[in-house]
Amino acid sequence: MKKLISKARSTLQDLDSQLPFSSSSTSKSIVTQEAQSSTIAPPRSIDVLRYRYHHGANLGSIFVLERWLFGSMFPAGSPGGSELDAVTASVQTVGLDATREKWENHWRNAVADVDFEWLVREARCTSLRVPIGYFTLGEIFCKGTPFENFKPVYVNAWSAVRELVARARSWGIGVLLDLHAVPGGANKDEHSGSTSGQAELWGRRKNLDLAKRALVFVAREIQAGMDGVIGIQACNEAVWDAKGMYEWYEDVIGAIGEVDQNIPVYISDGWDLNRALNWCNGRKVFGKAVRNPVVVDTHRYFTFDEKDRNQAPQEIIARIPGELGELHGKEGSICERGEAQVVIGEWSCVLDGRTWERVRPEEKDGLVREFGQIQGQKWQEKAGGHYFWTYKMEWMDGGEWGFVEQTKKSNISPPKHLELTSETVKARAQTSMLRRQQLGSIARSSHESYWNQTSPGVRFQHELYSEGWELGFSDAYSFFTMRSENGLGGKAREGGDRIGCLEIWIKKRLLESGRRGKFVWEWEQGLRKGVADFNECVGM
Repeated sequence: MKKLISKARSTLQDLDSQLPFSSSSTSKSIVTQEAQSSTIAPPRSIDVLRYRYHHGANLGSIFVLERWLFGSMFPAGSPGGSELDAVTASVQTVGLDATREKWENHWRNAVADVDFEWLVREARCTSLRVPIGYFTLGEIFCKGTPFENFKPVYVNAWSAVRELVARARSWGIGVLLDLHAVPGGANKDEHSGSTSGQAELWGRRKNLDLAKRALVFVAREIQAGMDGVIGIQACNEAVWDAKGMYEWYEDVIGAIGEVDQNIPVYISDGWDLNRALNWCNGRKVFGKAVRNPVVVDTHRYFTFDEKDRNQAPQEIIARIPGELGELHGKEGSICERGEAQVVIGEWSCVLDGRTWERVRPEEKDGLVREFGQIQGQKWQEKAGGHYFWTYKMEWMDGGEWGFVEQTKKSNISPPKHLELTSETVKARAQTSMLRRQQLGSIARSSHESYWNQTSPGVRFQHELYSEGWELGFSDAYSFFTMRSENGLGGKAREGGDRIGCLEIWIKKRLLESGRRGKFVWEWEQGLRKGVADFNECVGM
């Protein structure tokens, strides 16, 4: 707000400089554009699935194998721990037909109805991040790759994914499809699909083009009727400073946008969140730019670096409140800065053995709980959601890597609004409607008073603030009550949802509103305030 005030004071010296954000390139594009027709409609169930706060887990080693999670998928004595290693060794050992049968059983039995019931009733999970590989899309995507000789194994892989998405949707759970294993690998690790030890996606046109075609294929499948997909992730854990990464992201987003401009596209931050956010801020919000929402996927682990291993659990826990500081100054104003939406795509309660050696064994359980709880609180405060690594492994309940075990032990907890009964949701929603007019009047009065005192004589468009406020309050109400009213079309009716991915939701609404010009920032600030006032009113 201080930055906003200083800019307003410095630019309101003449009629041509009345926009508080005039120093930004984004605001300049706003000034030159006329208002357009509004296309705003009430939020749909798919909007709630995509833009609410995501409390979820990664599905794990189902469509992209990792030996440490599902060792039984690897024949005894086979080398390596990747999907390619597993399928190669299995075909050599038992043949194509038996391997295909084993793989298909693994995919289709990964999540039973009892799993979905637990995810909804106990864990209060809103969505799953599902790692897939380019080979998961079927035979045509295996051609000309290391998986070509194993094409028959994957002939039904994509149908298994489609089936999983449909079943999750029937329970009110959304699915983030994460292209975890891309051609050549976005990183050097085995979870990229092979043990080549190379990150050969980057700088290899053939691999980049195949990965883009895979992502466009997924977008077309979603657009054709895969209700329940909340987003597409372009790649997982890109290596630091990957060559041409952001140019490729722009290419991919453009290609997906030609299919459907409403699908959120998730990108890996390449272990450099600040750079990723700067790139997002620099993209055009208005004009002819692709509208697809962009979400930055960042991973937070505290067990792999020497810095972490050389600290005691209490020291690591003390660092958590400072996490995601990269967002400072980059979020909070689409008009001024552009979008800056972050989701924690992977995290855990795991600390290295050297870290645990610094405390007494009897202290561990309490410290794991503190570690998990403080992380969850931080992610809820600053991110649009989080996905624990992981949900499924052979050694359930999974220890500090296990979403099930950590949930059962209350080391991780869902946001409180997800635990509300449907009766409580309805009662609080009714109270909010009784207070709506009063809250709107207070917000408008405060806004007008502030700017009239700060910049006397300037002719603002405060009616835009009220218009934005009303929409924000109404949107937040719709998100909060949709479960209790229709269960999001599924079996999850308990709990209320809040707009968690607020930055990209505001971008969506701003574009749909048709509002442009010098004072469009008033509309945006009104919308933000309307959402905030509703959330406070119902106790979120």
